[in-house]
Amino acid sequence: MKISGFTIVRNALKYDYPVEESIRSILPVVDEMIVAVGNSDDQTLALVQSIDSEKIRIIETIWDDSLREGGKVLAVETDKALAACSPDSDWCFYIQADEVLHEKYHQILRDELLKYAGNSRIEGLLFHYVHFYGSYQYVGDSRTWYRQEIRIIRRNLAIRSYRDAQGFRIGDRKLKVKRIPVSMYHYGWVRSPFHQQEKQKSFQKLWHSDNWVAENVSQANEYDYSIIDSVAPFLGSHPMVMANRLKRLNWQFVFDPSKKKLKLKDRFLLWLERRFGIRLFEYRNFVEI
Repeated sequence: MKISGFTIVRNALKYDYPVEESIRSILPVVDEMIVAVGNSDDQTLALVQSIDSEKIRIIETIWDDSLREGGKVLAVETDKALAACSPDSDWCFYIQADEVLHEKYHQILRDELLKYAGNSRIEGLLFHYVHFYGSYQYVGDSRTWYRQEIRIIRRNLAIRSYRDAQGFRIGDRKLKVKRIPVSMYHYGWVRSPFHQQEKQKSFQKLWHSDNWVAENVSQANEYDYSIIDSVAPFLGSHPMVMANRLKRLNWQFVFDPSKKKLKLKDRFLLWLERRFGIRLFEYRNFVEI
């Protein structure tokens, strides 16, 4: 069984993406790691080149900054990385530059991949998500956060990244997937308030015009983390590859998890979800079998 990893990255240092930790976190699982490094304003390429692993294969790409509808450029770049995966791979493991796989899932994941390798009905595997917010001590726990995403797909030339690269489809058809007991740790909302604000200004330009960004995105120097609707304390451990990043923490975010900024409807729906495990009106870009 051969597994290809693939990811995209651009301006990782400028916006403080944990891309090195992200890549390192799945190297023990994959046989090769394709990293599509987009044209950057910083030393992102040098950073990726500095990761000492023969598994890594870098492709340099140019992002089309005119693609501002629905984050389409992210899917275009993801498809470039996917296309570079070895044709003889059985599975392709997609990870985004702010996602990290905990080492406790390495063997579980390989076992699941092996279990479903011979079942052609299974086109992808579904991961649970843990979304950190504000600091490494809190996780977002409201309905604002997506609960699951496809991160493993078969090496199938018909499979393409969908919309803003959050999932995959074959044409307009949703993939048939199997849920596995693996969680992905998402650190996209954990960086200094300065870097988070700069990232927001840049990231929104993948969806909207400069005028829209100027009118709808705060031009403050720092991101206001206090606007979150609901968080909970994180009681687990972080992946070992994140150890140095945790030591470099240079800002403070303190929040009272008992304070919830939820509308009555959202409070009810959240109670229903926690009581019965059902999330009503949830968007699902997959068919679970």
